[in-house]
Amino acid sequence: MRKAIKPGVDWQAVKLVIFDCDGVLSDGKIIYGLQNGMEKIELKNFNAHDGMGLTLLHLADMIPAVITGRSSAALSQRCRDLRIKFVFQKVQNKLAKAEQLIEKLGLQWSQTVYMGDDWNDIPCMQKAALSACPADAPEEIRKLADLIVQHRGGEGAARDLIEHILNKKGIYNQVVEAYLQDISD
Repeated sequence: MRKAIKPGVDWQAVKLVIFDCDGVLSDGKIIYGLQNGMEKIELKNFNAHDGMGLTLLHLADMIPAVITGRSSAALSQRCRDLRIKFVFQKVQNKLAKAEQLIEKLGLQWSQTVYMGDDWNDIPCMQKAALSACPADAPEEIRKLADLIVQHRGGEGAARDLIEHILNKKGIYNQVVEAYLQDISD
């Protein structure tokens, strides 16, 4: 991981983590198929390690959100499974949608981390307290991100970012212990 270059991130203030989907939560591959020869179905790969990271984010009383330019039933189901309440699909202007969400939650950009992997994510990445991208994001995006995580999109990139945030907040061990206690009860 590259160290964040934005000075002065107040890690204790970070409450919201917004993710793009394709190329961040998924590997970016979009697989089409036909059901009964007529109805289009779309398949996406999601990583279980990212899912655990999102579970830890909930336990840390932080809010995960997804803003994506595409629409996918697979993403809707994955977000339901992970209890992600704020999921916005088929969004052309991600910055406007993120600003609406931040206002609705009574937060500010200084309390928001954004992870994206392509040009349509840059406006949000520029406003966020910290911007991150997967290791396999295009070179131009990696140059603009504050943090390039170790893993590729859909292969643990979200988990990398979440663990980075929890470590910077100094709560990683407590959150893991809370998770282990929850599953032992």
